[in-house]
Amino acid sequence: MAKFFDRLAERRAAGSDWYANSKLAGVALGSLAVLLGATLLQVSFGAYPLTLPEAWNTVFDPEILLTPETWRAFLLGGGIPNWFTRQQLIVWNIRLPRILVGVLVGANLAVSGAIFQIITRNELASPYILGVSDGAGLVVLVVLTTFSGLLPLMPVLAAFGGGIAFLLVYVIAWKNGTSPVRLVLAGVIVGTVFGSVQRALFFFIDDLSTVMSAQAWLSGSLLGTDWAQVRIALPFTLLAMALAFLVTRELDVLVLGEETAKSLGMPVEKVRFAVAGIAVLSTAAAIAVAGLIGFVGLIVPHMVRNIIGSDSERLLLGCLFLGPALLVGADVGARLALSPIQLPVGIITGLVGGPYFLYLMRKTEDMGEV
Repeated sequence: MAKFFDRLAERRAAGSDWYANSKLAGVALGSLAVLLGATLLQVSFGAYPLTLPEAWNTVFDPEILLTPETWRAFLLGGGIPNWFTRQQLIVWNIRLPRILVGVLVGANLAVSGAIFQIITRNELASPYILGVSDGAGLVVLVVLTTFSGLLPLMPVLAAFGGGIAFLLVYVIAWKNGTSPVRLVLAGVIVGTVFGSVQRALFFFIDDLSTVMSAQAWLSGSLLGTDWAQVRIALPFTLLAMALAFLVTRELDVLVLGEETAKSLGMPVEKVRFAVAGIAVLSTAAAIAVAGLIGFVGLIVPHMVRNIIGSDSERLLLGCLFLGPALLVGADVGARLALSPIQLPVGIITGLVGGPYFLYLMRKTEDMGEV
């Protein structure tokens, strides 16, 4: 009889895994479809318009995709091959890099938001709300306006600023442990202070063009991004994603609560800070190339968790697909909604994310804890 119940439990677990995996596959396929559609729209419209078939053929041109020379130029900074046509040059050197930066930024913000929510066991946590974005943003703003020669090191410097901000949040929230509410309040305090310092810096900038570019960056924008931003963000993104998926077991244990994690022999605080460092690096890679884009790190993990559950590996995978689809789709809306005026994508994510979060807050009774 015992063996029968064991087999029944195994079958139920297998069925549950299959169901969750099928939902994850649905999220991935749906996100890829949205991303492909947004890519074709982004590539098609502009001062040099293309039809959808022309955009498709140029994006998936095997002459470019299968030529190592082109990828060396794009990813290592070499000269663009002289055999590129005007159409290929516009698509591959101007429009596609913006999409790739959006993919990297969306993945980073979504995954870092999921990690912050897990390690704090707080559904309200995100890089923006915990002050990490403002800490990283302050360092990036100083570099943009004063030390432009350090641009290649931007993600590292941003990670330093974000790490300091998160450490301050944790110190302020600590009182014989932390709570979801205290972490959010501490994040609001730290974010407000760092944000005020950011705004104060504008009074010390004399160059109007620098002020305008910094203001656009603070709003969160993909306008003007090119392969240089891809080269800055890509290595740090790959490192952060690899590290994030290496600690999914630790994340699953942290979800169970501190007492359970300690009873299983986990050094909770050490693990929490180590994993937070991964999320800070991921956030910094996004902020360094696209500025302060809010709500992606807060909303995307909620959406994925509501569909596929709280298993950390599936949650991160879902965020890895849905984050880019949401951000690139929002950027297309930001670019085409009031054409020829292009809004910063951070405005669109705020307009979409705010009402969604309000709906989520009204719907959920125990909002605040994972």
